[in-house]
Amino acid sequence: MRRYETIVIIDPDISDEARAPVFDRVKDLISKGKGMPILFDEWGVKKLAYEVKKKPRGYYVRIDYCGTGDLVNEMERVVRIDDRVLKYMTVLTDEKVDIENIKKEIAEAEMEKNQSAESAEIKDTFDNESDADQDYDVSDTESGLSGIFESEAVKREES
Repeated sequence: MRRYETIVIIDPDISDEARAPVFDRVKDLISKGKGMPILFDEWGVKKLAYEVKKKPRGYYVRIDYCGTGDLVNEMERVVRIDDRVLKYMTVLTDEKVDIENIKKEIAEAEMEKNQSAESAEIKDTFDNESDADQDYDVSDTESGLSGIFESEAVKREES
């Protein structure tokens, strides 16, 4: 088995519901083609370097998977036929893949994702509590700023 990475750029004007069948079809191809999906990373809408099919922007998706050349050919055929896809590109990232190492890599990535989600949740909670504890006195700030501006005006008059 080999490891591949495919970048697919989809029309950004279509809804999430219309994008879902494209993603489902690709995922089904990988699993039915005796491949192993590693990562399905949606990058979102980004500006294209040049217009493609009169579109200045595209919805980027990165698919990292293991499979055979036949799987890649079939995936590219399906993506080429789909009108919602603006562009695609597949790159061979690793010639020979150790499946056990890939499974460990996937497990580690999921653990990191869960930990980062938990830490972000804790940080959000902490930020909300600290914002609620602070009282801001706008009148002090305004008078302090006006004093600064007055001193600048005096300096200019003296020069």
